[in-house]
Amino acid sequence: MDKQMEALAQAMAPGRKTVFFGGAGVSTESGIPDFRSAGGIYGRQYAYPPEVMVSHSFFMAHPDEFYEFYRREMVWPRAKPNAAHIRLAELEAEGRVTAVVTQNIDGLHQMAGSKNVLELHGSIHRNRCMRCGRKYGLEAILTTDGVPRCECGGIIKPEVVLYEEELDPRTLTAAVDAISQADTLLIAGTSLAVYPAAGLIRYFEGDCLALVNLSPTPMDQKADLVIRGKIGEVLSRIQ
Repeated sequence: MDKQMEALAQAMAPGRKTVFFGGAGVSTESGIPDFRSAGGIYGRQYAYPPEVMVSHSFFMAHPDEFYEFYRREMVWPRAKPNAAHIRLAELEAEGRVTAVVTQNIDGLHQMAGSKNVLELHGSIHRNRCMRCGRKYGLEAILTTDGVPRCECGGIIKPEVVLYEEELDPRTLTAAVDAISQADTLLIAGTSLAVYPAAGLIRYFEGDCLALVNLSPTPMDQKADLVIRGKIGEVLSRIQ
């Protein structure tokens, strides 16, 4: 582990461009459950499979059931940035991390102070009326029951990417640009099982692909560094 940590510290040294690519495991240390691990959201029992309830077709057909699940499992307003979020913001301020590409929708990277955050799957903090396009904050979801509605009567939909929906093309392009220009790509807290997000790794042309995860991923054999551990603890050791 010490040799791996030394190698990671060198790969993220000042003067090098590091892009961080993170998934749900980055926020578990803030008390937000992930999806696929033991005890994760996808292992819980509901009237419908959780992965079905976060699909566009389910949202359109069953908005009441969608919002019951969404408020219970997807929105964690009391969560605070953990050591990983905080250290990444510090590394960005030092000029060592050029971008944070995240699959998370919780907004904790911005809360910690990161500026260049590319949210592949959107954010719970951005919501929009499907009829008139009026924008709303998270309060519109938290302070209402059932299906939240705009003053015009339209349904307010979270600007999160549900299954069957496409990623925002501008965010996707910015992520590709950042990854393709990086010297080091640090991937953490993700099973690399969700596409097209996981497919962004193929655009990396740098010299150090580093993986920090508690369990194996499909990219372990192709990585230059593989560290088993919590990303908050690992990043806290990067000086």
